[in-house]
Amino acid sequence: MANVSTLLADRRAEFTGYSFAFLDDMAKREIRRSILKAIAIPGHQVPFGSREMPIARGWGTGGLQITLALVGPTDAIKVIDQGDDASVNAANLRRLIAKTTGATEVYATHEATLIQTRHRIPEERLGAGQILILQVPVPEPLRFVERSVAAARAMHAERDYAQMWLALYEDIVRRGEVSAGAGYPVMVNHRFIMAPSPIPRWDIPKLHHAQSLFLFGAGREKRIYAVPPFTDVRPLEFEDFPFDTEHFDGKSCIRCGATDSYLTESPREDGSKVAVCSDSSYCDDTLSGRKVVNRW
Repeated sequence: MANVSTLLADRRAEFTGYSFAFLDDMAKREIRRSILKAIAIPGHQVPFGSREMPIARGWGTGGLQITLALVGPTDAIKVIDQGDDASVNAANLRRLIAKTTGATEVYATHEATLIQTRHRIPEERLGAGQILILQVPVPEPLRFVERSVAAARAMHAERDYAQMWLALYEDIVRRGEVSAGAGYPVMVNHRFIMAPSPIPRWDIPKLHHAQSLFLFGAGREKRIYAVPPFTDVRPLEFEDFPFDTEHFDGKSCIRCGATDSYLTESPREDGSKVAVCSDSSYCDDTLSGRKVVNRW
């Protein structure tokens, strides 16, 4: 069997005019070093030299750079946007990755070795050896309570999160609940408060003691952070006001009939809205009769 170096050389010969996986080797090495540091310090934001990409900043450049720094020709790539494999953003990113690496494009969660996602974690549990790469627009969880970047870094260094707890408390007093929906702040390894990307509350428990590696990339703000396998990740909550996820009581997916997945609203031609699974792969599996037994 050909070794990885031979495979990479073959791919470089096929795609002339640029390096394997678009990025140059120096850029990929720098990103990998940042990833290793992020894994060593779970939840800590590691700066990296974010490169110009063939997509606009804010459309997933951070996640894309991580993917291109890690992908090899033998990888199976899955790209989703809000859980959907067929959205324009997901399809274009998947096409770019596949064309510059020769990696296999897949849609089934359990077949993928690398999964790049925007704002969702798949419904099917990820296993050891799988890597989930999340695109992050705002990596700093303290941004909404402290505008100063220097002050926020000092707060992380001193583990001084009083302002965040106060903001959650004031939210409960004013509204009767924590209004934060997507991107609910979490405490990683009892040390750092982390922004989990704008994933829904439904997905937050999936980060806790997962078997897979989670990587987070913010291209515009030049930050990478990580949650290694079997890491303690807990949402911020008060003893008398526990964290809660979204509820879809009485609703089911109009396509597959699922009642145990995260549902979104899809408009009809008459202006009404129906519920549909956010995770298109999970919906297709259920529709085809494949029972997804490996759930979170």
